[in-house]
Amino acid sequence: MAYGVVHHFPGGTKEQYEASIAAVHPSADELPEGQIFHAAGPSPDGWTIMAVHESRASWEKFRDEILVPRMQAGIEGGFATPPEETPVDVYKMLP
Repeated sequence: MAYGVVHHFPGGTKEQYEASIAAVHPSADELPEGQIFHAAGPSPDGWTIMAVHESRASWEKFRDEILVPRMQAGIEGGFATPPEETPVDVYKMLP
């Protein structure tokens, strides 16, 4: 079952997003292994990212092996604080 995560960064900016995503994605045009959807944009009080992975296990692997270690190491120009996180058990996803 697909598994989604919504990350909201209060006060986050496009510039912080670009720096952070460059540090955790393989390239500007490629998703991490197991991720099947990615969208991001400004929200009323910051920046929000929505990602869908093939499974919860895929998300946890990305989170534990790539995302958290790189964010904890510090990403120059990236988000200054951890996100507010909302998990989503994806019921339906259309192409």
